[in-house]
Amino acid sequence: MKKISLLVLSCFLTFSMFGQLKKITLEESVMQQNRQFRADKLLAFQWIPNTNQYIFFAEGGKKLMTASATNTTATEFITLEDFNKALGADLKSFIGIECKNATTFTISNGAKFYEYNTVTKTGKLTAEFSDSDENQTYDNAKENIAFTVKNNLYILKNKERIAVTNESNEGIVSGQSIARNEFGIANGIFWSPKNNLLAFYQKDQSEVADYPLLDINETPGKLESIKYPMIGQKSEKPRVGIYNLVTKQTVFIKPRGNADDYLTNLSWSPDEKYVLIAEVNRGQNDMSLNLYDAQTGNYVRTILNEKNPNWVEPEHAAYFPNADSNNFVWFSEKTGFQNLYYYSIDGKLIKQLTNNQFPAREILGNNPAGTEIYFTATGENGTNMLAYKVDLKGKQTLITKDQGVHTVAVSTDGNWIFDEFSNHNTPSKSLLYDKSLKAKTILESKNKYDGYEMGTAEIKTIKAADGTTDLYTRLIKPSNFDPTKKYPVMIYVYGGPHAQMITNSFLDGANLWMYWMAEQGYLVFTVDNRGSDNRGFAFESVIHGRLGVNEMDDQMKGVDYLKSLPYVDGNRLAVHGWSFGGFMTTSLMLRKPDAFKVGVAGGPVTDWKYYEVMYGERYMDTPAENQKGFDEASTLNYVKDLKGKLLLIHGTSDDTVVMQHNLVLVKKFVEAGKQIDFFPYPMAKHNVFGKDRVHLMTKVLNYIIDNNK
Repeated sequence: MKKISLLVLSCFLTFSMFGQLKKITLEESVMQQNRQFRADKLLAFQWIPNTNQYIFFAEGGKKLMTASATNTTATEFITLEDFNKALGADLKSFIGIECKNATTFTISNGAKFYEYNTVTKTGKLTAEFSDSDENQTYDNAKENIAFTVKNNLYILKNKERIAVTNESNEGIVSGQSIARNEFGIANGIFWSPKNNLLAFYQKDQSEVADYPLLDINETPGKLESIKYPMIGQKSEKPRVGIYNLVTKQTVFIKPRGNADDYLTNLSWSPDEKYVLIAEVNRGQNDMSLNLYDAQTGNYVRTILNEKNPNWVEPEHAAYFPNADSNNFVWFSEKTGFQNLYYYSIDGKLIKQLTNNQFPAREILGNNPAGTEIYFTATGENGTNMLAYKVDLKGKQTLITKDQGVHTVAVSTDGNWIFDEFSNHNTPSKSLLYDKSLKAKTILESKNKYDGYEMGTAEIKTIKAADGTTDLYTRLIKPSNFDPTKKYPVMIYVYGGPHAQMITNSFLDGANLWMYWMAEQGYLVFTVDNRGSDNRGFAFESVIHGRLGVNEMDDQMKGVDYLKSLPYVDGNRLAVHGWSFGGFMTTSLMLRKPDAFKVGVAGGPVTDWKYYEVMYGERYMDTPAENQKGFDEASTLNYVKDLKGKLLLIHGTSDDTVVMQHNLVLVKKFVEAGKQIDFFPYPMAKHNVFGKDRVHLMTKVLNYIIDNNK
């Protein structure tokens, strides 16, 4: 009795001293994952050029810190208050600061551009723009700035505004990204290495259909038209312009095939004599990397050509590791996995640098001599993102020794490598590697979820529907998980290309709200089906022409796996996804109606004929070429089969998956006499952000909980 009493007293004292574990609210799970609960990191890490010093943010971007590879004890460099005082500015944070050279920083608030000298601790306003000026892009010396005003392109040089284009036809747009940001395109302005020339994308979208979006903020409401090229219809016609800053003349390059083929992945040769452009036919099964004379715009030669009956999708411009050589590195998936190839400018393959059975993803940089290339790749485990280096003879070395997802930055002298990573067990860890790849830890974060009720995630593999391919799964369980109980399951699905839901990072790629959902007595499950990212071309391309088919088959293998678990209530399965995941959710609810009791589909594609040309035709071709595939994939053809409860959600100003998708589907349900639920987010685009996202996730998760009893 006495021992029992002492034990009870000890437990009471422990509970009183340390308190009860805190619960994460749904609002916190949506808003605070990358704020309150963000792991400690060297935020916005940046090497100072030609030194071994680096800078990073503290106090949420209000303070700039500095340290060096030889002395990693960080000291305050400057506060935002002192920085603003020196510049006469009102910057809200250091976000956007860049090193111009070893002693000068540049930064802007969007309209005003500043320089700050770290030696004299003085600054100045270097450029000022109006609200209508956009896409400001410094040259390589960070002296001149190219920018756009509506559909035209300008240069600000010595405070003089120079018009590069003067198109009165607003359908001809210069200096902006084209092809709806497919093919790795993120911008439309390309300064030459020595800043004597400016290349830019131009698109003629005059024949592209206008698509109406309703602006409800006006009285009365008004229509706002966007250009939206739908599958099989008129598309934009691209050109590349090259403006000479000396002669003030522009030459243009058109596709060598059809006028609506794609011009992508533009790069400059180091000597400024040439531009390299990947031309992809509209069918996206034939790509030529072409060389053009930068002075005349004349075609010189085709360096290489790739074809594939499914698709060819270049996403990386030619990379030149040596400023004194026109030899370059090219990414290609022609062996089934994206590898690196070293070419001469005349089209000779000098060396296949990597021959991995896993994809290379990004080039990080090179050593000063241009003899070693640093790059990221998944490694054998497709949930990782690791850093490697390879020399021009093909000798490959793994840099990052820890499994996980790594973010890496190489110093300009090539002597130091900064590495920040996380994995299943590590919230965040920052390392510095020297040239011999010996590492030292400079920061390791504690787990910010300590003290909170927090479930666990299990990462496993199951076999795909083909019986041979491994698929990664993630199963999140509540903190009080009881294997003798039966749990309902929410399946979170994306399932489409260029996305991977499960990664070897902290929380395993999951959103924090999934852990909140687990604490409500749910299991939360995800499987990365065939068609998703980072597993090679064969894994991804099985979707070609039949979107949703193999993906659903693999998701149903996930359902089979769940039902094999003794603690899963197989009669209480819910599914939720957004965008492609919305297409998957709707497809699963309609085409596998006995599997799911409830579904919530956000921003779903419901019929691929309403989707955009660039993405849609890559995976589905056109209705004229593949009507059977479009009919098979269209959710509109299965509305009569709905059995469970379904909520459809859409932003009314969605310019990616236009709301026509959902409205046409709702109409089909009405015609079929099927009751479903629909919720619009007025004026929201494809994704819902900020406080509205708390409302969104409350709507989604409450709907599942209320209808999956």
